[in-house]
Amino acid sequence: MCWRRSLTMVRAKSWTLKKHFQGSPVQSDFELKTAELPPLKDGEVLLEALFLSVDPYMRVAAKRLKEGKIMMGHQVARIVESKNSALPTGTIVVAHSGWTTHSISDGKELEKLPTEWPDTVPLSLALGTFGMPGLTAYFGILDICGVKGGETVLVNAAAGAVGSVVGQIAKLKGCRVVGTAGSDAKIAYLKQIGFDVAFNYKTVDSLEEALKKASPDGYDCYFDNVGGEFSSTVIPQMKAFGRIAICGAISVYNSTGQLPPGPNPESIIYKQLRMEGFIVTRWQGEVREKALKDLMKWFSEGKIQYHEHIIKGFENMPAAFMGMLKGDNLGKTIVKA
Repeated sequence: MCWRRSLTMVRAKSWTLKKHFQGSPVQSDFELKTAELPPLKDGEVLLEALFLSVDPYMRVAAKRLKEGKIMMGHQVARIVESKNSALPTGTIVVAHSGWTTHSISDGKELEKLPTEWPDTVPLSLALGTFGMPGLTAYFGILDICGVKGGETVLVNAAAGAVGSVVGQIAKLKGCRVVGTAGSDAKIAYLKQIGFDVAFNYKTVDSLEEALKKASPDGYDCYFDNVGGEFSSTVIPQMKAFGRIAICGAISVYNSTGQLPPGPNPESIIYKQLRMEGFIVTRWQGEVREKALKDLMKWFSEGKIQYHEHIIKGFENMPAAFMGMLKGDNLGKTIVKA
């Protein structure tokens, strides 16, 4: 750790995309590089990563990243040197610096933690429940799906960073919530945090029958993190005027061949369903601030619980990313630098 640039120049370690992924990412797709950072200019700050995020979207976003560039992503960082009076040394921020231990910022894209951040809450939650995944869940279930009390909500990848928050928000809004996940430990967790029905899609004889049994009358809202054949099975079981929030499609992110066929258009037309894809950056300013305050309030009231899958060591960034894509995590995957 370097606190004074005058004594030692800072050497930043960064994970770069050595070559574009072919199917599932492998360790050799990444390369660890070290570079000496220049002295700060006026208005700049030096960041040191504390916690780094790995998320499913990175698998898709990496297609647009040039080989040799640093992998993208958010981190919780501490300012260890500052030439910016608005951002003094010691300030904790969320930065989109990517997979790097140290970086220099002009401060414009940095986000300070909310002033009401409780001392008892881990800083890493700024990358999870109180960060991009939590906001994605909030706007997806409340704005895109527009859930109302008494409705039935289906969430897949329900034990992940987004899905687990979706289910809990739906419950506190008075919905009946069905969740699916890929291990018995994840199913136990979903039941612990209040899901009405949860089942392991890998062990049921028939996904179609398991969905029917979980909600014989069908589903008002479907929050989709998986896509592919799973969605094709769900859509015929939607109720008339059902809403579908398409958040992700992790089941096909690593596909190299032809994608599975999509859902039957007849179901969408004759049930008058509404499907909408969305990206959380759509919501900014006051609505985003309100969402964060709501999430923190619900957390403080015990209405939202969290679980983190923390992997120690910056050197393990690729392993954490690959494990998350395979579903090794319960809750949000975080790397502690």
